[in-house]
Amino acid sequence: MEDKRKLVIKVRDLYKVYAIGTNKVRALNGIDLNIYKGEFCSIVGTSGSGKSTLLNMLAGLEKPTKGEIVIAGHHIEKMKENQLVKFRRERVGFIFQSFNLLGTLNALENIALPLTFRGEVKKQRLKKAENMLKMVGLSKHARHRPNQLSGGQQQRVGVARALVVEPEIIFADEPTGNLDSKTSEEVIHLMKKVVREQNQTLIMVTHDNHLAGYADRVFHIRDGKIIKIVNNNADMLAKQAK
Repeated sequence: MEDKRKLVIKVRDLYKVYAIGTNKVRALNGIDLNIYKGEFCSIVGTSGSGKSTLLNMLAGLEKPTKGEIVIAGHHIEKMKENQLVKFRRERVGFIFQSFNLLGTLNALENIALPLTFRGEVKKQRLKKAENMLKMVGLSKHARHRPNQLSGGQQQRVGVARALVVEPEIIFADEPTGNLDSKTSEEVIHLMKKVVREQNQTLIMVTHDNHLAGYADRVFHIRDGKIIKIVNNNADMLAKQAK
């Protein structure tokens, strides 16, 4: 049966081979996947499974040895570096494990920073940043610098900063890796809620099977291959039907 949803990411026959001395290591060993608009997908696997390499490929941060990566209709594996920079700036948001907030800027200024690179005027970018701060529940912390915020609050600022550019796609690399389990769940719920409301596509890499389970679909990766795809929406609908 044909899937009527809008295809946002299409990966075909993707390989990444690294030469380490005289040895060749296949970080990705023939990956095929489709991701659709509005989906929250997680890529889960142990250290060395290839999950971070796959995320880097999808974000255009590394070039594949072989294969196709089509994002929003664009073959990013064929793009030059300046084209990739423009592509990421206009279409992609990133959420990192280490928050990557600038200590000299307050929460509001950190969120507004990506809009500065786009050349938006100060009044406009601060207004957008205020809206995002409200969305992640931190309006009262606008003037606080990162060292005045808890880890969970810092990651909420990180989420807001990724979303302020209204990206089609958000890549999250172990976004809760530095947080305790309770705060981790709060951040995942927040990410899921916000992208759902804005019909964005979220791809999260994690080693945590429990957190991965919050996604609509979970891609299990091992030795550079996708070994299983779990559709949580289908499971939920099946339970409701019983």
